[in-house]
Amino acid sequence: MLPPVDEQTIRDNPEFAKLYRMLLEKALNPDGSTKHDNYIPEGDAVQQGLYQARIDCAETHLLEWAISTVSLSEPTFKPLSEEATSATGLRIEPAEHPLADLLALLPFLINKDNDQCIDPDDAATALSCPPLSELKSHISEVCALVSETLHTAAIDVARIAHPSTNPSYLHRHISSLPNDFAALAAELSEATSALTKNRLEALVSLTKLLQSYTQMLALLVRTLESKHGSASRRLELQALNVSQDVQLTEAGAKVALNTTSKDMYSPEAISALANYSSHLKDAQMRAAERVRSLQEELADYGVDDKSGRDKEKTMREMARIHREMESQMEDVKKDLARLQREL
Repeated sequence: MLPPVDEQTIRDNPEFAKLYRMLLEKALNPDGSTKHDNYIPEGDAVQQGLYQARIDCAETHLLEWAISTVSLSEPTFKPLSEEATSATGLRIEPAEHPLADLLALLPFLINKDNDQCIDPDDAATALSCPPLSELKSHISEVCALVSETLHTAAIDVARIAHPSTNPSYLHRHISSLPNDFAALAAELSEATSALTKNRLEALVSLTKLLQSYTQMLALLVRTLESKHGSASRRLELQALNVSQDVQLTEAGAKVALNTTSKDMYSPEAISALANYSSHLKDAQMRAAERVRSLQEELADYGVDDKSGRDKEKTMREMARIHREMESQMEDVKKDLARLQREL
């Protein structure tokens, strides 16, 4: 079937809408087949052959699956007691089911998809040897086991198709399983189509909702502009006017400062202040030069910014000792002078 198309696309593309409606109403069936299929007998025969081939293939697969999944009951045997086992020293293992080997080989013989061709002589030899040679004698048992497996599988499928039915009545729905499957397949197809259509409708609704939100925001912006736009423009003009007034006031203050300076100081005072300013600059430069020379002298003595506090302490200690020695020399000179006077 054709995929559904949202209504917005159909409205926006008239030519495509005509083509889409023509395909749905005149050209195609709901299953996607054409409505203008001329009747051809050969085509009917081909359809019948295809249908029969599908039936045969399904039967083969079901039979192969049923044989492969047959549940064999354990053969009955009487186990020996522990005393007998210990006495004889033998341990008897349970024997396999007599149909196990036969059921294991049958699916390979039924499978038509097997690409390996069996030689007729080998096939005849295999059929003449056990366990295939015992097929005729065990055919009734094999058919019963396969029938039981298929019946159990059909009951399980009926339980899925009719979950509310009493388990003891599920076997009544086995004959109607094809119709149930067809009805469920049709419901699934309709539900899938409805889901896809609902998704497209939800997408269209979401698009419309987004468009409505966009229009609402545009109207809100316009409303705010109409309500507060004049006030904001008025405030902007007032701020511009205040800024211009401030600039004019600043220019007037500069002019008044120049005028006041001229009125307060005579040309001689201004010249004297200029000379004094240059003198201060020279004094500052000389002081900086003196500081630099003193720092160089200190560096010669090993005291500078990079030296540690140890050198500074050493120099201070030397200066203290020098002062003490000078004071002692003064005392010695005074004692010598006193002795000379006494002599």
